[in-house]
Amino acid sequence: MRTTTARRRAALAAAVLLPALALAGCGSDPKIAGAAGASGAAAPATQDVVSGVAKSEAAAALLPEEVRAAGTIRFGSSFGVPPTAFYPDPATKKPAGIDVDFTDAVAKVLGLTVQREDAAFETILPALDSGKFDVGTGNFGVTAARLRTIDFVTYIDDGQGFAVRKDDTERRPVTDLVQLCGLTIGTGAGTTFETTLNSHRNVCTDAGKKPYEVKAFSESGALLTGLQQGRIDVEMSTINGLRHQAAQEASGTRFLGEFHRLDVGFAFKKGSKLTPAFQAAVNQLIKDGTYQRILAKWGVADSAIKESQISPPEHP
Repeated sequence: MRTTTARRRAALAAAVLLPALALAGCGSDPKIAGAAGASGAAAPATQDVVSGVAKSEAAAALLPEEVRAAGTIRFGSSFGVPPTAFYPDPATKKPAGIDVDFTDAVAKVLGLTVQREDAAFETILPALDSGKFDVGTGNFGVTAARLRTIDFVTYIDDGQGFAVRKDDTERRPVTDLVQLCGLTIGTGAGTTFETTLNSHRNVCTDAGKKPYEVKAFSESGALLTGLQQGRIDVEMSTINGLRHQAAQEASGTRFLGEFHRLDVGFAFKKGSKLTPAFQAAVNQLIKDGTYQRILAKWGVADSAIKESQISPPEHP
């Protein structure tokens, strides 16, 4: 247990750090908020790897006629912390991140203009069914449960991982959820992480151990604060996000390791006619090298896929 003085110090540190961590790319300088992932240091977040992308008439021809005529496409996008999607400079609210670069690059291949709306993560998938958005982005993992109501076009491989405070030196990589028994686990609301934890609560009681507690946070900053202050013992989130977070000295966290890999994709209403065009666009980016440049920019080359797929089965 941490002392009251230590908790107060952690709270003060979090109050100072969170504006930078949550809004300025988890780094001290928002102009260099690239992601230092498993593949090494990344380029600055301001590096332009998209503007030179050319339109592909073959890919664009796969779009529904009404979309080609409108020339725009509506994205519902979740923004939080790097490297997925964030705001390096909160004053300008200009977005950056893996999802942002892939969205912009695919739109260029298809000859479309992006209409992007910042939306809460847990609201995006339902909004696809209602027709509010054409496409959703938010590092959405392809799971069997989601595939029942959502179609995906994959563009990266990420998944589930764990992190702890840096001063928690005894915790080891989680290979079985039984290792979490008796602990408090923090994660994002409406995520695959929350679903995984809640659907396997029985593993502890089955093993004769005290169940773990799950705390779900709607704000990524609040989740990090909870870990820093000791109100949660372990954080479960994206592999790339946790690696980036741990690479920032100010976060005071340590990446424990990967737990379960997942394909990540653009999300669509089930049966959407947009998926063939998006698949062709992603594969065009892989072919012309833009894909690799985007991953290198964010330090996540280990998350590359060989080709885009439409609604593949969940990774075993």
